[in-house]
Amino acid sequence: MALQRARSAEEYAEWVKQARFEVQDLRDCLLYDMEEIGEMGRFPAFLDPLAQGIESVYDAMCRGEYSFGREDLPFMEIAEMNADQIPFMVLLKQINETHRKGLDVEE
Repeated sequence: MALQRARSAEEYAEWVKQARFEVQDLRDCLLYDMEEIGEMGRFPAFLDPLAQGIESVYDAMCRGEYSFGREDLPFMEIAEMNADQIPFMVLLKQINETHRKGLDVEE
């Protein structure tokens, strides 16, 4: 199954914004679960690097310094290793696919 790529810069930026929201939502859910069971543990080790990686892409977009590339985004390695714990993994794969192959625009 081929991954969908963003069809416009606006759609791509929205995906990145959505990924930022999803990471924070995952963090909030884990925090709630920890409070519910009365244990204050630690967040999974992948969460901070993932959040920082997505934030880095977002910041580069905001500064007008983002550029597409042929290589995977830096956070994809850790995301792939923890894919079973990331409910929005398809979104991350779509962002990465668009980063690597560019926007899906009609010729």
